[in-house]
This record gives sequence, C-alpha cells and structure tokens, in this order.
Amino acid sequence: MILRVGAWSDWPWLEHGFGTRLSERWTHQPGRSWAQQVHGATVVRVKREGPQGPADALITTEPGLLLEIRTADCLPILIVDPVRRAIAAVHAGWRGTAAGVVVAAVERMQAWCGSDPAELKAAIGPSIGPCCFEVGPEVAAKFGRQGRTFLDLAQQNAQQLRDTGVHQITVLAGCTRCDALRFHSHRRDRERAGRMEAGIRLRPALGRPQSAADTA
Repeated sequence: MILRVGAWSDWPWLEHGFGTRLSERWTHQPGRSWAQQVHGATVVRVKREGPQGPADALITTEPGLLLEIRTADCLPILIVDPVRRAIAAVHAGWRGTAAGVVVAAVERMQAWCGSDPAELKAAIGPSIGPCCFEVGPEVAAKFGRQGRTFLDLAQQNAQQLRDTGVHQITVLAGCTRCDALRFHSHRRDRERAGRMEAGIRLRPALGRPQSAADTA
C-alpha cells in the first residue's frame, strides 16, 4: 500500500509515493539514494545512487535516481518542479522543522535548479498528528509556545513552505501514532518501531523537459 498524490499521476515522467508498514522496502530499487538523517537542515544535491552522507534533504535533476526518506512519526515531504524537472525529498522531525529544513530545500532548488517557488508543488506525507504529539516547554519554546503543548508539524511545515512562496501543497491525512494498522510510530512502539519509506524519482528517458506544452 503506497500513498500517492492523485494529480501528480498526470506526469508520466515522475514516480513517487509515501510508503506504509504494508509496503516496506518499496524504494529498494536500482538508483536508490538516501541520506544519513541527522535531524538538521543540511541539503545535498544528488548526482549518483547510494548513500549521500549526513543530510535531511535530497535534491536532484538526474533521471533514474530515486530519493528516499525514512520516517516513523517525522514528516516525509516531497517537492516537484514540473517546469525544470527537479525533485526533492525532505525529512522533517521537530528539530528539522525548527531548523527550517524545508525552507533550506526550497532555497537550494532555487539556487541549484533555477526553480521558481510559485511553480513548485509539495506533498506532506503522514506523520504524528497534533492529537498525539505533546511536547515539553523546551521544545514548545522553539515554536513560540509556552509550557507543555501539542504541535502540528504538518501545519508548521506547510506554513514554512507558504512563507517561501510555495502555495501548491497537498497534505496526506493520517496520524502515524493513532493508526497502527497502516503506519510505524516511534512514539508508540519505541525501539520496536520499523521505518516507512517515501520516495521520488524522475523516470529515465522521461526526466528532461521536451516542450512547454509537456511541462504545463
């Protein structure tokens, strides 16, 4: 079972999906590229398959490379530039959200790929919801809150995207802690928790724009 953004299926040059506990290892394909996720805001431009070192966001314009993010409560965020055919995969826990990792990814897409934020499309996958993500005063203070509070990380990242000029945002519903049938959750299962893979790839031979009509 892989969750996808319906509108993105109109692009034959794009493959993407948010995995669940029912689709483990679906990203383990030729071209797979992944980072050592460190809960920061480091962004890497991917030019080859395999491990990419410490980072929490991956960007590429190379067809055939599948960018993979692994989560078990944190947010997987996929970003597409359908005009320049650039893609990004972002891992955003509370630390990465506080550090602005999704903002850093958009800024790097602008710098490295010539992307216009107004043309970018983003999808935020299932994560722990505000119903279950209670944090203490120290974490709450990083988001302008006081005392113990419940955080909505999807909303926080969506607002950061809007602040960078990205307004075409899809949020896939589902709380990873609540829904044990579909999702892994570190907060629920601790060290027994598995990981879910989100992935995005420009299909080989279809990963470069051919015409203005093709990218519309």
